[in-house]
Amino acid sequence: EVFGTVEAVKTTSDLLMPVKGKVVEFNAAIDDARGGNPALINEDPNGDGWIVKIEVSNPSDLDALMTAAEYQKHIGK
Repeated sequence: EVFGTVEAVKTTSDLLMPVKGKVVEFNAAIDDARGGNPALINEDPNGDGWIVKIEVSNPSDLDALMTAAEYQKHIGK
């Protein structure tokens, strides 16, 4: 499901939630409207650039997702 969008200079992209859940926190540090730095999403995606924290409805849904290592292999890195 789409849970938001990210706007760039030339495009807007949907943010997709790979599992069912509830957004419990939004990272204000990336919110441009609140003086944040949206570039953190690209600069530090696994650290300060996180977008939302979610409460997963069914934790076993996570078993169907790739690990970080599997994803890196999938994209050829």
